[in-house]
Amino acid sequence: MYDYKCLDCGKESLVVLTLKEHEHEKVVCPSCRSTNMKQLYTSFIAHTTKKS
Repeated sequence: MYDYKCLDCGKESLVVLTLKEHEHEKVVCPSCRSTNMKQLYTSFIAHTTKKS
């Protein structure tokens, strides 16, 4: 999951992509269908399980 902002309509969207899609394909805005998208870098929290 990646956060993007459309530079045409201004809408921020959460886009689900595989790593391959993220590296090689243009992201399309779900609102206006523009490909003028900028990835937003946001923080995240990773939950892991402790193995005994």
